[in-house]
Amino acid sequence: MKRCAIYTRKSTEDGLEQDFNSLHAQREACEAYIKSQRQEGWKRVRTAFDDGGYSGGTMDRPALKELLEAIDKREIDIIVVYKVDRLTRSLADFSKIIERLDQQDVSFVSVTQAFNTTSSMGRLTLNVLLSFAQFEREVTAERIRDKIAASKKKGIWMGGNLPLGYDVEDRKLVINETEAATVRLLFALYIELGTVRRLKQEANHQGIITKMIIRKDGSVTGGKPFLRGNLYRLLSNPLYIGLIPHKGQTYSGQHEAIIDQDIWDQVQQIMRGNSKERSSPTNVKAPFLLTGLVFDEEGEPLYQAQASKDGKRYRYYISKQLAQDAKPDAGGWRLPAATLEEAILKPVRELLYNQSRLIDVLHLKDQSLPDLQRINVQAVELAEKIMGDGTVSRKELLRAFIHRVELRANSISIDLSRKALAGLLEVQRGADHDERDETITLEIAIKLQRKGVEAKLVIAGATKAHQPDPDLCQLIANARNWYDQLALGEARSVKEIAEREKAFDTEITRILPLAFLAPEIIEDILAGRQPEGLNVRRLSRLNPLPTDWREQKKRLGYPD
Repeated sequence: MKRCAIYTRKSTEDGLEQDFNSLHAQREACEAYIKSQRQEGWKRVRTAFDDGGYSGGTMDRPALKELLEAIDKREIDIIVVYKVDRLTRSLADFSKIIERLDQQDVSFVSVTQAFNTTSSMGRLTLNVLLSFAQFEREVTAERIRDKIAASKKKGIWMGGNLPLGYDVEDRKLVINETEAATVRLLFALYIELGTVRRLKQEANHQGIITKMIIRKDGSVTGGKPFLRGNLYRLLSNPLYIGLIPHKGQTYSGQHEAIIDQDIWDQVQQIMRGNSKERSSPTNVKAPFLLTGLVFDEEGEPLYQAQASKDGKRYRYYISKQLAQDAKPDAGGWRLPAATLEEAILKPVRELLYNQSRLIDVLHLKDQSLPDLQRINVQAVELAEKIMGDGTVSRKELLRAFIHRVELRANSISIDLSRKALAGLLEVQRGADHDERDETITLEIAIKLQRKGVEAKLVIAGATKAHQPDPDLCQLIANARNWYDQLALGEARSVKEIAEREKAFDTEITRILPLAFLAPEIIEDILAGRQPEGLNVRRLSRLNPLPTDWREQKKRLGYPD
């Protein structure tokens, strides 16, 4: 008996409330096909796997997840769908699904397209079909982007976070007079106070809160005290002077303005002046990578400072109080620049080296496998540029995607621009990405230990034992194991090992030389002491492997 599971999907929720909808039609066709194969022992599984209102461009679908779990539990022998694109419209996701089916010896059948996934020709035909499905999806996304761009050029508000001061009526922005008065007050207070930090304190003192929105499901968002980020966005939102922003351009909107042009110009001038003050170097005798990016717990920027002693120059990031008053009791922080810069750059490099995490934070799940490989190479190159020696280029590179660093008593918060990072890695972003969610935040636990006015920065957990990388350890174990098989005659050739491991000959050939790594390198990997950036990809592509152990260490990033 062959247990058959029917999977159905519809991209939108339109029509799902009908007694007979698209999901029912798909299911009927699949059931009829299963009945026609009764003589082959096919039998339908009673469980329904229906995804109504879910896109085929993602695998984040409840019924699909249940189906894959049932496959892992070996409860299904055949998956039956109406068309291939009902299962997925992404080539990358299709490859993952087929690999999972192969592991459990599960077949895949399309009712309207006769395929056999166990043959190379069947897989090729499926890939061609999915290429067209993905092309259709991308063309649809382009049409949506073009429609949004054309509508915004005509001044039409196309949705998104509803700004304080406006409500929506008939899909148009209309002024909410009560909230508009609050917006005008915030602009006036900023002109009076001069900084967002002081504005935030005054707004909290007066009990001013963000816009409260009640969703259709009854849940409530907003209605909370303003954060500095909220205020920055509010003060720089061109909607308040009657404009519609789109991709760095603004167009005359169909809604009424809340803020007069004169008030707007004053606010923007103050904000530009504050930004220039934060980013202007106070001393250029030695390199500082993070000037204008680092702020203390009060929202004040840390300034760069230098000192000389016994012919040696020392660099520091110091808080505003110390910059204005160098007395020991002035308060604030004085942090060694090299320590702070390394503390901030380390998690950024680790993110770039971690392919799976990079896929998550940049929303790359719809990318094809070749694109993911290219992006991973770009990420490693970017990480190595950050570790390079060119101070000026490193500084420009960091400022391109590090938006803000906030220093607190127990942690450091690093805000990266998702858009800028995607641009540096040449990521083609889909139309369905949320432009409002453009910040990647990295958190580091720290301890600040005072020594006079100077503070020693201690990364939490830095003194603990290193954890070995299991993937690196497995790579070394495979190399030694395969070499022993060949040396002892347990395997007659690399091809025999490749067939046994279900891998390509070239992969075995590339990894085998790692059996001759220097003992010190192997010990460091097993103890988790290998140099930062030494990962599976870098180690497995060390080709040809130098026979000299010192050269091996040099190529793998060990200090001289």
